[in-house]
Amino acid sequence: MAEPILPITLPPVTNPQQEGEWLREALVNWLDREFLPEAVNQTIASRASQIFIRQRMEGENDLGSLVIAIVTEMQAFDFRESFYSEFAIANAVSDLLLDSLGIDRCCGG
Repeated sequence: MAEPILPITLPPVTNPQQEGEWLREALVNWLDREFLPEAVNQTIASRASQIFIRQRMEGENDLGSLVIAIVTEMQAFDFRESFYSEFAIANAVSDLLLDSLGIDRCCGG
């Protein structure tokens, strides 16, 4: 029987401005590398960062819950000028955070 994946809890936010800027820059870099550098990537990254920081400031530290919040709130974003969707953005945020924490994102390790 498969083992359940344990929740990942981020450390409490200490500098939301810095954390938000790091995420925005990291996400823009990822978006630009993944397909094409587009002006809309800046807007997408800014919006995802805003959602993430607001959730963190409200006390949410569970990575799974943060990903769901990003998916839910990014559904209102118009992705017609982009190759991405709310799911791709939320997954990218998750991967970036896991990488920053030194957590292997392959195979639940």
